[in-house]
Amino acid sequence: MSSVDLARTVVATLLDQGVRHVVLAPGSRNAPLALALATADRAGQLSLHVRVDERSAGFIALGLARATGGVVAVVTTSGTAVGNLLPAVMEARHAGVGLLVLSADRPASMIDSGANQTTRQDRLLGEHALACIRVASESGGVADWRAQVARAVVLASGARTRQPGPVQVNVELAAPLVDPQVLVPVEVGPGLQVLSAQPAGVVVLPAGPRTVVVAGDASAAVGAAAVEFAGQLGAPLLAEPSSNARRGRCAVAAYRLLLPRFADRIERVVVFGHPTLSRPVTALLSRQDVELIMVAPGAEWIDPGHAASRVVDAVRAGAPGPGDWLAEWLAADREVAQGLDADGGLRRALTRALWASFGPEDVVVLGSSNPIRDADLAPIAEQGPQVFANRGLAGIDGTLSTGIGVALGSGRPVTVVVGDLTLLHDVSALGIGDLERRPDLRVVVLDDHGGSIFAGLEQGAADYAEHFERVFATPQAVDLAAVAAGFGAGVVQVANPDDLAQEMARPVHGVEVVHVRLPR
Repeated sequence: MSSVDLARTVVATLLDQGVRHVVLAPGSRNAPLALALATADRAGQLSLHVRVDERSAGFIALGLARATGGVVAVVTTSGTAVGNLLPAVMEARHAGVGLLVLSADRPASMIDSGANQTTRQDRLLGEHALACIRVASESGGVADWRAQVARAVVLASGARTRQPGPVQVNVELAAPLVDPQVLVPVEVGPGLQVLSAQPAGVVVLPAGPRTVVVAGDASAAVGAAAVEFAGQLGAPLLAEPSSNARRGRCAVAAYRLLLPRFADRIERVVVFGHPTLSRPVTALLSRQDVELIMVAPGAEWIDPGHAASRVVDAVRAGAPGPGDWLAEWLAADREVAQGLDADGGLRRALTRALWASFGPEDVVVLGSSNPIRDADLAPIAEQGPQVFANRGLAGIDGTLSTGIGVALGSGRPVTVVVGDLTLLHDVSALGIGDLERRPDLRVVVLDDHGGSIFAGLEQGAADYAEHFERVFATPQAVDLAAVAAGFGAGVVQVANPDDLAQEMARPVHGVEVVHVRLPR
């Protein structure tokens, strides 16, 4: 069997198992995969997205997977190319996103020989990948390869394990790498039929204990479940922006500021998603004197304080809780909101203008620094946008690429809200190839000249002021507008909330950057 046979079998199996988006970073060793995928794309069998930077390609695949809910493949050549996928793989592992890494490699006989771009890459992603499966053109045949790749897709989907995540398929390809047969479209078959593992039943929770519902980073479906349960119980809903639950009559906008006031009276906490944003919530989830119920539809659950009382698949309220409990929270929330509006300054006003522009049809990707924390104090909307954020590990790298993947996967305009350092981390993602599909993407950059988020942490204390600017704030003199324009993005400069609201009211066409300057 040849490398072309293996590449065509891999692509056919992806199609058989329902994979419809693949991100490719070009190279030499992955040539047969690249040509087989391009042929499938031209035949309308899948959508191929080509990027020159593997790190960006990984996060675009991550965004595609989050937007579509399916497994998305990312293909690299051998060597350091595979290592550049590690940040996206780490995020996918902790966020439970189905990502299939197809890493082209040389034959096993060439390992440790000093051959060009050859290293031990089959386990390079380590424990961050759920598994590493090897297929080789010099070993096995079509039936073996199909079975292995199908198993990898199913494992990445979490269909049997209830734990989706990244899986590596190391594709060992011997020369010759191409022949004209690679340009013949593959046939799509029925694929491996795998029934999903079924969750357990719904647990009915009685009314009585003073309960709060905490919603962290989650899918739209999980967010909707949190909103529904809080409404059934009439309990305060403490929802982060990327929980997709920050709406409705029970949602408390300034919950992180109110928790110290109410914490001693809380008797039960029901947790949806993956809360990561605030220390008051982390402190609440670490208490041993309250009942902590973790709602986890997957095989894993969060428990940062090692204090969980129960882990369940789903919950329903047996009866409404005490009405005065929610009323107290909402009254306090209105009081705090008035103070924030009076004293919040330009940043608060810009945040209000930005979030007032979003409706239920909008899609937003938030950077993991100040923008998501600003949104965490924004007023509650009756029906807010769908929100994504990379909160599995809460890194700022790859945020623009994730937004591009979400836009390509959803087929809808996407607004990405980031700080200046987050933009610099991933600005090359704006360099979309001439032959590639361009998303409708608006990037709102809140530029406060460095990492101002650290000022609110311990290192922002006066004792460390001598070194703060250099080793934490890291101010930079990059002209972000000029850089974005150099990558072909349309650029608009905004100075105040009214101008921002006017800009946000325009439809998004192509890739554009809205640059907002802020004082530190």
